[in-house]
This record gives sequence, C-alpha cells and structure tokens, in this order.
Amino acid sequence: MALSKIQIEIKAPYIAEIGRNSEMLNEKLKKQKIYELAKRIFDLCLAFIGLIFLLPAFLIVSLLIKWDDPHGRVFFRQIRVGKDGREFYIYKFRSMVANAEQMLNSLADQNEATGAMFKMKKDPRVTRVGRVLRKTSIDELPQLVNVLKGEMSLVGPRPPLPREVEQYSGYELQRLLVKPGCTGLWQVSGRSNLGFDQMVKLDLQYIRQRSMANDFKLILKTLIQLLGSKNAY
Repeated sequence: MALSKIQIEIKAPYIAEIGRNSEMLNEKLKKQKIYELAKRIFDLCLAFIGLIFLLPAFLIVSLLIKWDDPHGRVFFRQIRVGKDGREFYIYKFRSMVANAEQMLNSLADQNEATGAMFKMKKDPRVTRVGRVLRKTSIDELPQLVNVLKGEMSLVGPRPPLPREVEQYSGYELQRLLVKPGCTGLWQVSGRSNLGFDQMVKLDLQYIRQRSMANDFKLILKTLIQLLGSKNAY
C-alpha cells in the first residue's frame, strides 16, 4: 500500500516532544551547517559510485533471491521513520519469505530483543540466501538509493519502524533529530547482540559527536564487517 502525501509529512507531535527534551542538542545540530553540507556531498558521491560499482553484484544477488524463493520480489521495501518523524520507504534485498510480515504476530512471543525492536536469531522467515545476505549486510546495499534521495545518510542512527517510534519516550525520540544511516555506531559496536537501551545510547553518542572524521571511521569499520559479522541476524 502506497504512502499518502499526508502520511509522509513531518509528524508534528514527534517534533514537539523532541523539542521539549533536547533543546540544547537541537541548537548544537543547527550550527553544523558546514558539516551537513560536506556530509551531503560525501553521501551523494559515495552512494552514486557505490551503485555503479555494485551493479554486477546486484544482478547476481537478484538471481540468487529468485532461485531460492521465486514467489516473492527481489527488493523489499518497508516504511521507516526518518529525521523529524518523516516516514519513507526503505529499500533492501529481500531476505525473508514473501509473507514474512503476516507471520510476525505469531512470532511476537519469541522476540529476543529488548525495548521496541524485534530480533530473533533463528527467525523461520529468513530464507537460505537471506541468511547469507544478512550475515554480510549485503541485504542493506539498496539503501544507497535512499541516500541518493536524501532520506538517509551513509552514517547515522538505525531507521526505526513506526510501531517502534510509537513506544519511544522523549529521550529516545532524540534519535530522530538527524537522518538515519545505512551504518552507524550501533551497527559496528555489536549490532543485534546489543539491547535497545544500548542502541539508543550509542546513537545519541554519535549524534553528539558527529564529524566527518567519525563518519570515515565508521564507514571503514563497516566495510571490514562486510566480510562477515557474527552479530548480524
């Protein structure tokens, strides 16, 4: 189902709650205009080059997905919440069976994550090829399209689901002060092995310490983990 124009508008209640709980942090972010410009140029250049360079890999992965489970689409899109509560479609390679969303309710009591996330090490919805894609984070490469569109950055907090954001406190809503990222401090610090509270703490630490130098470091760490992270599932 497509998002309506109203659905993708900035969520005013989110902004009001964020403002009440993070005035000082918000003011600090507003002063980072040079960094924001440099970050956007950096995002555009690397995302564009990455998509061209990875085109053969995209084709191979697409064929493997259809071979493993021909009933679903190659690409999976899902509504996520971005900066200031604006909703957008995130793009990924499909790593689950075609009816994965419908199966979620029956698995809710097996959630191994804390807080407002759902994680399950042996999720029965994940396909054989999908397990490899998730282990190497290859399933997330199509998010480079989201970066080009300006909905995400290469580095930033994990983009949450709307149902997760509905459970956020004012403190946790501070994650929405910046664009979400393809990778970030949480992703390279333990990822699925970390609880929700730890994820929020790391995301806010990144937001407070944002710089191009830190972004470079996190991207390098991510590239190393693409060789096969034991913390992704």
